[in-house]
Amino acid sequence: MQFDFQSPEPIFLQVSNQIEDAIFTGAFKEGTQIPSTTEISKTFQINPATVLKGMNLLVNNNLLEKQRGRGTFVTYGAQQRVINERREHFYHDYILNLINESKKLHLSKDDILELIKRGYDNG
Repeated sequence: MQFDFQSPEPIFLQVSNQIEDAIFTGAFKEGTQIPSTTEISKTFQINPATVLKGMNLLVNNNLLEKQRGRGTFVTYGAQQRVINERREHFYHDYILNLINESKKLHLSKDDILELIKRGYDNG
């Protein structure tokens, strides 16, 4: 994990996003314990309340589960929930904008698909 203390993004969101990324990539596997609030706060010199706030966002989204006296664990199905959420964001943030811009340029579906294939092959 790396945190940018100069970023306009609040640290608690950076904590949340980085743990979510670790779930997404499988670095934090479902059913496994993640580092404690104390471990993260000491390692990265972040206020424990800030770390807790970021982790609680993931608890509220059912990606993490706190087990009293044991720690915080990645919930089963968390990785798929992250994938589904990111696909929805991808659709709304990129695909809809692509379609809107394509219509302005009078591109057909075939034109769009050809451009996507070209970009995919060259990327």
